[in-house]
Amino acid sequence: MGIMSKEIIENIDSQQLSDALSERYLSYAVSTIVSRALPDVRDGLKPVHRRILYSMLRQKLSPNAAFRKCATVVGDVLGHYHPHGDSSVYDAMVRLAQDFSVRYPLIDGQGNFGNIDGDPQAAYRYTESKMTDAAMLIMEGLDENSVDMMPNFDGTTLEPVVMPGAFPNLLANGGMGIAVGMATNIPTHNVAEVCDALALVVDKPDATTAQIMKKMVGPDFPTGGVLIDSFDTIVKNYETGRGAFRIRAKWDVEKLDRGAEQVVITEIPYGIIKSKLVEQIAALIDAKKLPLVEDIADESTTDVRIVITPKNRNVPVDKMMAHLFAMTDLEYRFNMNFNVIDSNGAPRVMGIGDTLREFIAHQKSVLLRRTNWRLSNIARRLEILGGLLIVYLNLDRVIEIIRNEDDAKAVLVSEFNLTDVQVEAILNTRLRSLRKLEEMEIRREDAQLHAEQKQLQELLESDQMQYEQLKAWFADIKKRYDKKTALGRRRTIWAEQTEEIVINADEFIEKEPLTIILSAMGWIRAAKGHLDLNNLDLKFKEGDELQTAFHAMSTDKINLFGSGGKMFTLSANELPSARGFGESVRMMADIAADEQIVNAFVLDMNAKYLVVGRHGTGFIVSGDNCMAQTRTGKQVMNTDAQNPAIMCVRVSGDMVAMSGSNDKLLIFATAEIPEMTRGKGVILQKYNAERTYVLDVAFFDAADGFGWTTGRGVTKLDDWQPWVGKRASQGRTIPVGFPRSGKFNK
Repeated sequence: MGIMSKEIIENIDSQQLSDALSERYLSYAVSTIVSRALPDVRDGLKPVHRRILYSMLRQKLSPNAAFRKCATVVGDVLGHYHPHGDSSVYDAMVRLAQDFSVRYPLIDGQGNFGNIDGDPQAAYRYTESKMTDAAMLIMEGLDENSVDMMPNFDGTTLEPVVMPGAFPNLLANGGMGIAVGMATNIPTHNVAEVCDALALVVDKPDATTAQIMKKMVGPDFPTGGVLIDSFDTIVKNYETGRGAFRIRAKWDVEKLDRGAEQVVITEIPYGIIKSKLVEQIAALIDAKKLPLVEDIADESTTDVRIVITPKNRNVPVDKMMAHLFAMTDLEYRFNMNFNVIDSNGAPRVMGIGDTLREFIAHQKSVLLRRTNWRLSNIARRLEILGGLLIVYLNLDRVIEIIRNEDDAKAVLVSEFNLTDVQVEAILNTRLRSLRKLEEMEIRREDAQLHAEQKQLQELLESDQMQYEQLKAWFADIKKRYDKKTALGRRRTIWAEQTEEIVINADEFIEKEPLTIILSAMGWIRAAKGHLDLNNLDLKFKEGDELQTAFHAMSTDKINLFGSGGKMFTLSANELPSARGFGESVRMMADIAADEQIVNAFVLDMNAKYLVVGRHGTGFIVSGDNCMAQTRTGKQVMNTDAQNPAIMCVRVSGDMVAMSGSNDKLLIFATAEIPEMTRGKGVILQKYNAERTYVLDVAFFDAADGFGWTTGRGVTKLDDWQPWVGKRASQGRTIPVGFPRSGKFNK
C-alpha cells in the first residue's frame, strides 16, 4: 500500500486550477464550435446532419426506396458515427424533414414530424423516413473520391469529412446553432437564385454584394411572409454577414355581408409558432390593447388561415394591421449571423461574397478529384481492353493454355507480354462473356474511352473548362428547382415599405370612464365608471386605507409624483381591475421602497403644475415635461432627505395661497414663481425654524376672492389683502376661523 501511494504521489502533476480549467474549457469550447453547433461553409451541414445523411446513403434509403423506420436510422448513426444522445440525432432528423423549418427538406418523412403550431413529433419508433432528391444532390460524387474520408469514433469504418455535392445547402436551408461564445443564424434562400449568384461569381469573382443581391434578393423562408427592408439594408446585411430583416405576415381582406370585412393571415414570419402567435393576439384583445380588433380565430388546416375580425365596419383595415404589426409577432425581426466553419476549419462570420467563393472553390476541388478518379478508372479499363483484344485475336490458344498449363497466368504473361491486370481480367472472364469478345465492340469502347480521356485531361489543364463545368452543374440544379415548380417558387415576397403608417397608440384605446383608486400603501386599481368619490365602498388590505381617488378616462395618462422628486407615468387602460385590491405601483414603476407617493393625478400635457418641497421651495413645471417615458420615471425636482417633495398642485389661478406649520398664511401672485424643467426651485414661503414646513397650497383667481372649504361649507374672506405679500416672505398669522389643520379644502 505504501509503495502504491508513493507511485501515485510521484505521478501527481502540480498545476494552477485556473490554468487547468482554462485548458479544459477551451478544449470543450472548440469541440462545441467545430463539431456540433456551426455548419460548414462547403456543404452547409453540421456533423450530426452529415452523419445522418451518410448513414441513410449506406442503408440505400434513396428517394425511390421504401420508407424505413426512423429508429433504424437513429440506431445506425449512434452505433457507427455519432456517439451522443438519441434525442439529438432524432431531433436533427426531424428538422431536416419539416417543410416549415427548412426550405428544401433533405428527409422525406412519413408520420407525425411535428407542425407549425409547435406540437412535438412522434417517437422514432412510430415514424419512417427516406432521403429527398436534394439530399442525394448533396452527396453526389461521394463514391468518386471527391472528398476526404476520416475514421469514425472507434476506427471501425470511415465517414466523409465534408459532403461533395453541388447543391448549395448552406444558403438553401440556412441553419441556427449556439456554441460557446458565438452563435449562428443563417436564413434560407431560393436555390434557383443562389445558382444564378454562383454563376455570376464564377464569371466575375470580384462581384460586389449589390451585384450578387440583384440575383438573390434576400431570404426566401419556407413559411413565406413579406420582406419589407430596403435594398440598401439587404446589401448592407449581406456585406458584413450580420444584420436584421423585418418579416411581416402576408394578409388579405375578405368581403363579408353588408359591407363588413375580415382579415385573413395566410403566411406568418419564419420561426414563429402559430399557436403562440394566436394566443398572444387573443391576450392583447382581452387586455384591451388592440381596440380595433374584435376577435381572432385560427381556421388553419394544412395551410395557415388566421381570421382577424375588426371592431366594426368603419375600422380602417390598414391601420388595424399596422397596429398589429407594431404590437405582435406578425412582424418579426430575423437577426442574421453568417457564422460558419470555413474551409480551413476555423469559425468566422462571412459576407455573401466570401460564402459563395468558398463554395465555388470547394466545388472546383471536387471536380478535379472526380476527374482524376475517372481518369484512373479509364486508364485501368483501357489496359484491360488491350488484354481482351489479345484474347479475341488468339482465343483458341488462350483456352488451350488455360486448360493444359499448371501455371496459366505465367504462360500467358510470357507468351503474349501481358500485365498482371490484363491477365487477371482474362482469367476472370466468364465463358458466357466470350461471345461478347468481338473485335469491333472492343475497339469501339476503346475509342470512346480514349476520347473521354483526352477530354478529361483537357479539363484538368483548363481553368475556363472547369468553370464552365461548374456553371453546368449549377444550371442543372437550377433547372431541377426552377421557380415555376411548386418547391422552387419564391415564397417570401420582397415589398419594400416606402411609406410607414403612423400610429398613435392612444387612438387605438377604447375611451371609457374610470375611477382611479390609490391606497396609502401604494396599491392602485381602476373601477369602471365615474363613481361617487364621497361614497366609495372599497375594501383594502389589512392595515391599508384610501389615499386618493379621482375620475379619469381610459385614454388618460396617470402621473404619480414621488417624494424623491420623480414623475412616474402609467396608462389608465393598463391599470388592474377594481374587483380585487389592485396591484402595487412599485410593480409597474421603479419606485424606491422608501419613497412616498405624494400625489396621483390625470396628466394634462397642456397644463402647468407647481411642485413643492417640505421647507417651502418649489417651481412650476409644464405638463409635457412631466411625462415619463420609462419605468424608471423622470426626475423633475431635486430633493434631499431634509427637503423631500411633498406636493404637486395644478396651476389654476393668478394667485397662490400657502399655509405653514408656523401658523402663517401667505398670498402672492402666481407670476412670481419661475417655470423650470428641473431643479430645486426657489423659496415660496420663508420659515425661520428648521422644523416648520408647508401644510397646504391652493390657487385662486383674484377676481373670485379667497376662502377655504370645511365640513360646514365654503368660507370666504372678505378682505384678504393683508395676507398678500411677495414670494419668499413669511406671511401673516392665519385669519380667525381658518382650519386648524392648515388645509384649504377639508
